[in-house]
Amino acid sequence: MARRRESVTVTLPPEATDWLDKMVGERIFANRSHGIELALLELKKRMERGDRTP
Repeated sequence: MARRRESVTVTLPPEATDWLDKMVGERIFANRSHGIELALLELKKRMERGDRTP
């Protein structure tokens, strides 16, 4: 059974949302949520390996 997702609200600087929207437009990410999810999972993976530098 898939885990349920929780909705959150984030505030980002315009340059971050501009880049995110560009990646969505280029179909790198399905949508903004997908891009943010992948970025957070990558950061989590790095930090769990011991790299504590965000």
